[in-house]
Amino acid sequence: GLERKVLEAMNKGLDPYSMFRPKRYAGTKEEPNLVPSITTKRIVGCVCEEDNSCVIWFWLHQGEAQRCPSCGAYYKLIPHELPH
Repeated sequence: GLERKVLEAMNKGLDPYSMFRPKRYAGTKEEPNLVPSITTKRIVGCVCEEDNSCVIWFWLHQGEAQRCPSCGAYYKLIPHELPH
C-alpha cells in the first residue's frame, strides 16, 4: 500500500513527505529557502541563529518570497504533491 511506497522512496533517498531536514539555501531574496507545501500556505519555524533555542513561527503564503519577521531570511513556498 501507501506505506510501502513511502518506505521504498525513502530507501532510494527520496523524501515524499518532506520529513528529512530541508536543504539549506542562502536565505536571500535571490536564493530563498524553499518550503514544499500541498496547500497555498504553510506555517514555518525559523531558528534565526544557529545556537538559538527560540523558534520564530510565521505563515508563509504562495507567491513571492517572504522574510522572517525577526532575522530577515527569505522563504518561498513551492508546490508539492503527495504520492498516491
